[in-house]
Amino acid sequence: MHILIIDDQAAVRGALELLCEVHGLSCLSAATPAQALELIRREDIGLVIQDMNFSDGETSGAEGCALFRAIRALDPELPVLLMTAWTSIEGAVQLMREGAADYFAKPWKDDKLLATIRSLLRLRELAHDNARLRARGRRARRALAEKYDLCGIVYESDAMHELVSLAIKVARADAPVLITGPNGAGKDRLAEVIQVNSSRAKQPFVKVNAGGLADSLLEAELFGAEAGAFTGANKLRVGRFEAAHGGTLFLDELGNLSASGQMKLLRVLQSGEFERVGSSVTRKVDVRIISATNADLRRGRFARICTFA
Repeated sequence: MHILIIDDQAAVRGALELLCEVHGLSCLSAATPAQALELIRREDIGLVIQDMNFSDGETSGAEGCALFRAIRALDPELPVLLMTAWTSIEGAVQLMREGAADYFAKPWKDDKLLATIRSLLRLRELAHDNARLRARGRRARRALAEKYDLCGIVYESDAMHELVSLAIKVARADAPVLITGPNGAGKDRLAEVIQVNSSRAKQPFVKVNAGGLADSLLEAELFGAEAGAFTGANKLRVGRFEAAHGGTLFLDELGNLSASGQMKLLRVLQSGEFERVGSSVTRKVDVRIISATNADLRRGRFARICTFA
């Protein structure tokens, strides 16, 4: 990136150009605001050093204020370093309030000016790098949304993009998935993304709040019950596993499931086999399990009956 020096005095421009070149800094120069604005439109400018007055006898700083505002209109992020004489300090201070990077008085101290220039150029380069990263992130998010069904998820952060991308990758495998995170984090929506982008997308997607099931109702809810199996069971009840056959079963709030409930789940999770309540007939289902919890399963009741890799 170039440093653009704007001053109507050739001697000032020459002194600043020499200072920059001796220290390995690329620079361009302009004698008038019109020339300067044209260079900003055409060139990759990383920093502007501008005077506050450009006409003979002009000391108010009004021309410098007008130029600064024109530069801001072209590139609001371009750092501008103001050169001032004692008569134009008030205008420079006003432009600092409007976003000018800094100002220095003539005559200047080379070492202090160079330190300011290098600092502003580093900030400009960082801003460019951040802009490139943001643009790359936007392209990646757009490409993912165009190729896959994200179920209405809208996000901005890189961390969320990594999470959604991982969900898409996991979706193509037929492995069980555990989604963890605090309440309100969108675990159920992430489960939908996995299901709708999987090979089972056209098959049933059954959701059940596993942690909200009482132990007395757990088996009938998950595995079904024959008519007459218990009081009030007047007709056959198909369980959630059976209803999800060929598709996906989403077990939400898994961390709240009692130890007894965990044991009842263990067999069907391992083998896909179960019996309806009131029946001795073993049934087998083909179900992909997606579970979600806000608990750390390694530390709670699950740790006593489950082994985690």
